[in-house]
Amino acid sequence: MARLDNLDKELNIAVIGGGYAGMAAAVRLAEQGMAVTVFESAKSLGGRARGVAHRHAQLDNGQHLLLGCYRDTLRLIEQVGGDLDADFLRLPLQLDLHGHFSLKAPKLPAPLHLLVALLRAQGLTWRERLSAARFMLLLRRMNFRLDSDMTASALLARHGQSQQLVEKLWEPLCIAALNTPVAIASAQVLLNVLRDALNQKRADSDMLIPRLDFTALFPARAAAYVKRHGGHVLTSCAVERLLPHNIGMEIVTKRGSLYFSHVICATPAVTTARLLRDFAELAPVVAQIDALAHQPIYTVYLQYPPHVTLPHPMLGLHQRYSQWLFDKGQISGQPGLIASVISAEGHHQALSQDELAQKVIAELSSEFGFVDAPLWFRVIAEKRATFACTPDLQRPAQQTPLSTLLLAGDYTRGDYPATLEGAVRSGILCAERLKA
Repeated sequence: MARLDNLDKELNIAVIGGGYAGMAAAVRLAEQGMAVTVFESAKSLGGRARGVAHRHAQLDNGQHLLLGCYRDTLRLIEQVGGDLDADFLRLPLQLDLHGHFSLKAPKLPAPLHLLVALLRAQGLTWRERLSAARFMLLLRRMNFRLDSDMTASALLARHGQSQQLVEKLWEPLCIAALNTPVAIASAQVLLNVLRDALNQKRADSDMLIPRLDFTALFPARAAAYVKRHGGHVLTSCAVERLLPHNIGMEIVTKRGSLYFSHVICATPAVTTARLLRDFAELAPVVAQIDALAHQPIYTVYLQYPPHVTLPHPMLGLHQRYSQWLFDKGQISGQPGLIASVISAEGHHQALSQDELAQKVIAELSSEFGFVDAPLWFRVIAEKRATFACTPDLQRPAQQTPLSTLLLAGDYTRGDYPATLEGAVRSGILCAERLKA
């Protein structure tokens, strides 16, 4: 643990927050042989991507998936002991809006796999399929770069993408990638994701659905890795205040104060702003954080009898409350457990949790003919799940005006929206800055 008598001789680094950003930073620091201590206020690690136990079932506070292009996240999972073949159900790129639209990428080199998938897509006219393929080719010629940012809907309208194309293809992709409605989403950030997922290797567009809960997938393993390398991971240990010190930074907790040469603050944006608000020199950073709007993610878990299954492990619904459905029986060996994901803002926010669950139950009965009632349901609402990824958004840099304080989190500056990969990249960048 950090002591005053050695702070002037070596780096002793505190990481506040045990989510994906914080644990990525901690692993990278531990790998480099640096002394690191992680502070996490909750009992379990993972932040907004963590495991949740309910009625003897293992759930997540949000049903996420990874893409094959999430190289930093996947590499770190392997580094701390994960097995990607065992930990994930890997599916080729596919969009299936039950009964309305379907697209599945064949095993061809990128970007040919996507162009063939678009031209074979079901639920679109031939003209619409050709229009979508031409649009992707145009983006490739543009190197997925815009002269100036705009909303995704404005970009799609400019290039003749029909309303049906938007509703069945581009909006579901935008919501899944940015958790922001297409009408207000940053076109450039959407193109950044399309560039990395669809334009290089075919496997980059693969969808990787975790078979483990999100705490077990990386943060718990990362904590063990950090401890093996001489670090410390403190759970149920909230940081109450940060105070400048002449040889670094003082961290105040209910357990007392500890002193560190540097601090990486990897808490959610709202918590970070609270911790930084007393620093006059950080007022511009706090103002940037305060200016961020947020978008919710609701996950409705429904435990049906074990024989109840969906046609596919993952599929979508068209213009329903439920956007994406995950069959946990096919994914993680939890028969009868269905997860319904509702991303971004919408009418569902006006419903009570019971009302929303009943809407989802009715949809599943209508779409798939389920006659069994669920044995139980659980609604998990992350009302500030992500920042709203809007055009030309000014996001705070990882390095603050204080040389001893850095910020990690999916909301910090970067090419990506609020994804696990964006969070992990920010944590790695903070660790690399300290190494330098």
